[in-house]
Amino acid sequence: MRVTSLVAGLALVLAACGGEKKADEAPATTGADTAAAATGGEAAAPAATGATHEVQMTMTDGKYVFTPAELTVKPGDVVRYVNGQGGPHNVSFWQDSIPSGAASAVKISEEMGPLTSVMLVEQGKTIDVTIASGAPAGEYKYYCQPHLAMGMVGKLTVQQ
Repeated sequence: MRVTSLVAGLALVLAACGGEKKADEAPATTGADTAAAATGGEAAAPAATGATHEVQMTMTDGKYVFTPAELTVKPGDVVRYVNGQGGPHNVSFWQDSIPSGAASAVKISEEMGPLTSVMLVEQGKTIDVTIASGAPAGEYKYYCQPHLAMGMVGKLTVQQ
């Protein structure tokens, strides 16, 4: 009986992970496409007015890392986090380590909670974080919830 339940549960987990296109099969999208794509009826992220930067969420030399771990951006920029390998990954900002009043300036394309994105399970999936126009200058520290204990942390420095 236990074996049957275990096998059935494993089959459900594996079925839930399959069926979607791989990253190399997915059609190319632009920053505007990504910002405009609302998920589950959510409002679309604000349109980017600045540059788009890419950060890989991956495993390097047996360590979970954001690459680059530190990035300097300006208000209006978008940071696109890509699930490279070693997932699930997400992006979660420490509310007490961002400038005062900055919480409303951090716009996450797919939020799980305040200043926290959904978990990305599938390789190649992305989360866009837009630093809204008028965002306060300073350091915005973040981490990956499942890999915080393993040191997966990063920092955005917002400059005017």
